Amino acid sequence: MAVPRSKTSKAVTKRRQTINMKLTAPQLVECNNCGNLVQSHHVCPKCGFYRGRQVITPETKG
Repeated sequence: MAVPRSKTSKAVTKRRQTINMKLTAPQLVECNNCGNLVQSHHVCPKCGFYRGRQVITPETKG
């Protein structure tokens, strides 16, 4: 059975762990109705359409 020769330092451990913690930006697609950039598989907050159908009525700021 393999046994490490010496203790792995905290810096080396944290450096190895942070490689897998990188955040990725969400994929944005153009809304078919208004052209607004929205996340895939989400309702457009600007016009309220999802897959060509009116799902919600967007609230107007007044």
